[in-house]
Amino acid sequence: MQKNWISIGLMSGTSGDGVDASVIKTNGINQYESIKNEYFEYSSEIYKDIHNLKEKIHNIGHLKKYKKELDDLERKITIFHCEIIEKLKVNNEAIIGFHGQTIYHNPEEKISKQLGNGKLLNQLTNKKVVYNFRKNDILNDGQGAPLTPIFHYLISIQYRFQLPICFLNIGGISNITIIKNKDILTNLFSRDIGPGNCLIDSWVRKNSDKKFDLNGNFAAMGSRNEIIFEQAQELYANRRNKKKRSYDTNDFDISFARGLNLEDGATTLTDFTASIISDELISSLNNSNKNVENILLCGGGRKNKVLLQKIRENLPSNISIKLIDDFNIDGDFVESQAFAFLAIRSILNLPISFPNTTGCKLPCIGGDLIEN
Repeated sequence: MQKNWISIGLMSGTSGDGVDASVIKTNGINQYESIKNEYFEYSSEIYKDIHNLKEKIHNIGHLKKYKKELDDLERKITIFHCEIIEKLKVNNEAIIGFHGQTIYHNPEEKISKQLGNGKLLNQLTNKKVVYNFRKNDILNDGQGAPLTPIFHYLISIQYRFQLPICFLNIGGISNITIIKNKDILTNLFSRDIGPGNCLIDSWVRKNSDKKFDLNGNFAAMGSRNEIIFEQAQELYANRRNKKKRSYDTNDFDISFARGLNLEDGATTLTDFTASIISDELISSLNNSNKNVENILLCGGGRKNKVLLQKIRENLPSNISIKLIDDFNIDGDFVESQAFAFLAIRSILNLPISFPNTTGCKLPCIGGDLIEN
């Protein structure tokens, strides 16, 4: 009989605004049960430190240059996660899936740096901690992302969704998972498809006292600047990193929108983001050799009504986008639940990534286990 584990997934996305925490029960293979989901907002100090450092770090050398600042921030982030564990009040046997805060991601340099000290978290909580989820994949020529497809697969099986189906996650970066059948894991297909919230969030942070465009309200008030919109599309079409399977938020910048006011910039960036997501989505679905018509949407970007409306307008009428929440799955916590699941798969020495999801040579086992 397969053992059921209690696992805590802690995920801080590229928006860097806080931590999604999920507690699940799972056997790490073919079933899970959601027990608790909760969001914990970073302090303003941690939030500012994350974004200030991300803007300074553009290559592997910068990780050495700013090592002291990174170490200080990593300690603060780890202690913050420890406080979350205490507030969740889970039993002592629970396993922690600790993603940490991505500060730099560049698979070509064989690095994906997440701030979060697994050994310190183990010492502070006295619980087994699985972290460093992306390392093995990158060492095996993978991109280290996306890592959620195996959990998307589990959702599709447990909820008996009709296959083929596509999951579209809009976080800071947008990614998709296409599930063609329920029998062959190696047929899972996934990739990042471009920016999600990162351009819009960055614009709003730099041009207002807000962290993001709530419900797309700024975008709804502005007008698209056609010249800048077309320039942005041309720049994106001619980018050097076309073949990348995963992205960092630093792969995109908002410099082309200089000079626009807050609302017009938000509108132009929202339209641009929607155009990339829909174009890449159509291309991926057309190349899947399966007639995929149903898309399940998760991630924070699904709450941006203007962005979602623009994506829908750009897609063919036969493609249906539905919120994953419509099926009693909380779209805010799919990734945190995923890392709880990945932690158990790591302990069981089961693969968490595959050649068609990250580009790794062979299916890869996941994170490092720290235990007393």
